[in-house]
Amino acid sequence: MRLYFYLFSVILLILNTSCGPLKYKPVDAKEFPPDPKERVKKNIEEGRGFRIMGSTNKKGGNFEFASSNPLWRATLDTLDFMPLVSANYSGGIVITDWYSENNTPNESIKITVRFLTNEIRSDALDINIFLKQCSENLTNCSVNQKNNDLVAELKLNILKKAARYKKEIIEKNKKENPYVGTESKGGDAPEQN
Repeated sequence: MRLYFYLFSVILLILNTSCGPLKYKPVDAKEFPPDPKERVKKNIEEGRGFRIMGSTNKKGGNFEFASSNPLWRATLDTLDFMPLVSANYSGGIVITDWYSENNTPNESIKITVRFLTNEIRSDALDINIFLKQCSENLTNCSVNQKNNDLVAELKLNILKKAARYKKEIIEKNKKENPYVGTESKGGDAPEQN
């Protein structure tokens, strides 16, 4: 019985290799550019090559760490003076706790930031500021949404920091690996859509 199993395995292996996957395939040298950078560029465009990080294959999900997203980092750095109630990267929202200065205990603010996209652009963030005003004895409180100049300043500050962080990431990755073709990593290969 064991002899038949081994014989069957050898025959199956021979048939499998003769069908093509392990056969030698001649390659014409005219099809490949002599410059290594051009070969890398061509292989990336055709989706060939060995890549662990920075793959342009968009079939699976994008499992980046929150610290690698410049917009997320810039938001947390901008709001670092306020206590956070929730910072959910996968949900794309940051909610602060009520915050008040020492000299105004009757007024406090709360900020919510929703991420509409990971791209650094003016419509990437939805920022809301809520103002809570209480009476002197802190019993009667009213909460109003105050989307005024402070929202515009906050958004501008976050976007400036995010652009600076993204530029630093691109420069760092260009020095470390100039052949990576994704837009966020830098390099000389075209961006895949």
